[in-house]
Amino acid sequence: MNAMLKLSRLVDGLNDRLGRGLKWLILAAVMISAGNAIVRKTLDMSSNALLEIQWYLFAAVFMLGSGFAFLRNAHVRIDFISNHLSARTRNLIDIVGIVVFLLPLSYMIITLSWPLFVNAWNSGEMSQNAGGLIRWPMYGLIPLGFALLALQGLSELIKRAAFIAGAGPDVISHIETEAKDEIGHEIEEHAAHVQEEVR
Repeated sequence: MNAMLKLSRLVDGLNDRLGRGLKWLILAAVMISAGNAIVRKTLDMSSNALLEIQWYLFAAVFMLGSGFAFLRNAHVRIDFISNHLSARTRNLIDIVGIVVFLLPLSYMIITLSWPLFVNAWNSGEMSQNAGGLIRWPMYGLIPLGFALLALQGLSELIKRAAFIAGAGPDVISHIETEAKDEIGHEIEEHAAHVQEEVR
């Protein structure tokens, strides 16, 4: 189990670093979008390449950030129901969800999207828009993103199994507690700032 938990920590570290780095892609997308809008309004000029790179950056954040979202427990969860369940039951539900749904779906999408990427790479497929960009980077994001999500799924599976076996903490409640502490800290800082302004 220790070797599996070590592997889980490596995957967590990979998705954590990648997820934190994606904020720069968001900044780049915002700057490109703002610059493109300013040029279009002031100089009556536009570029399909600049429009498409915004879509590429958004797609990269969405696809490459899915593993990070799973790591941070930021994915969709029915909290109203799960909050009434025991920690063991919540972890068992996650195990079933990962094994029955997440991993098979990730495998299926990777196997279906890989040929699209290879074909676009070999053919040098370009956008149909004038001045548009090459397409293979976009196709490549699909198998890469789902591979990262599947890896994080394996990591979460290991952590859930470790909790069930009594060899690790309940990571679901640990993440929820951290999130509540962060929100509480932000509220306290804001309240202190408002009190200073009132004085």
